[in-house]
Amino acid sequence: MIIGCFALIRPFSSLRQQFELIRELGIDYADLTDSHDGASLGSEAGFVAAYSLDSHPLTIQTMARETGLTLTSVCAHANLLDPASPDRYGTAQIIKAIKLAHFLGIKQVITTEGDPKTEFGHRLSDAERLFTIKEKLHEPVRWAAHLGVDLLLEPHGMLTDTVRGMEAILNALGHEETVGVNLDTGNSWLGGGDPLEFVKVFGKRIKHVHWKDMSADWVGKRGQMFGCGMGTIPLGDGVVGIEPVARALLDAGFHGPTTLEVAGEEAMKKSANRLRQWSGCGV
Repeated sequence: MIIGCFALIRPFSSLRQQFELIRELGIDYADLTDSHDGASLGSEAGFVAAYSLDSHPLTIQTMARETGLTLTSVCAHANLLDPASPDRYGTAQIIKAIKLAHFLGIKQVITTEGDPKTEFGHRLSDAERLFTIKEKLHEPVRWAAHLGVDLLLEPHGMLTDTVRGMEAILNALGHEETVGVNLDTGNSWLGGGDPLEFVKVFGKRIKHVHWKDMSADWVGKRGQMFGCGMGTIPLGDGVVGIEPVARALLDAGFHGPTTLEVAGEEAMKKSANRLRQWSGCGV
């Protein structure tokens, strides 16, 4: 099991500074976490860790090489339930992320349907949600299949947070060799799902894992909130049951990349050490 880190640890820092901090924490792998089209004033000024989907791949490759990191995924979390709009991260941005991953030599792009922000999105039936997700991911799947990139769906929305909903999307999209699952332990639990059940049902279709635990304070929001950015406690200190999930993944033959989504440097270190112990990788 490969243990990596999301590149959003320290606020108001550049992407290079995030990479340097990840390396200082003794972690060798990272994902590309936040992105945008075109230019960004915050990125230009160095206080936002986002990168442009229009970046020359050599710029990102050089940064990773100079900080001693291997990049494992490009995150392209989207809004697939609201109407398409130039200001919404959707089909066009996912396709750009797939192209960039291809040129960077990264195998995985991670996306999801997200939480709707409009009345239109909230009023959709499950059948309508499934159709709009299928429609908006149709072309990204074609690009991913052609370029040899895995397009992974993460629990982070009304459908993907449950095994039943995720299964419906996977069946609708087809392309079993291209489309897989990025298991997010905290998101699946928060949305009312069970990460252990995800492992049992999807098995080898899980190609990446985002690790986060949830404190007891979140119990009242379970089944009502779909996805959160990061955990604020070390793995193992919460209610999700991370250790059994880690062991179940190993039993299922998972040896792929994973990403720690844990806020705070000390919580990150403790989480990494525990995950190494549970996965038999040593400390």
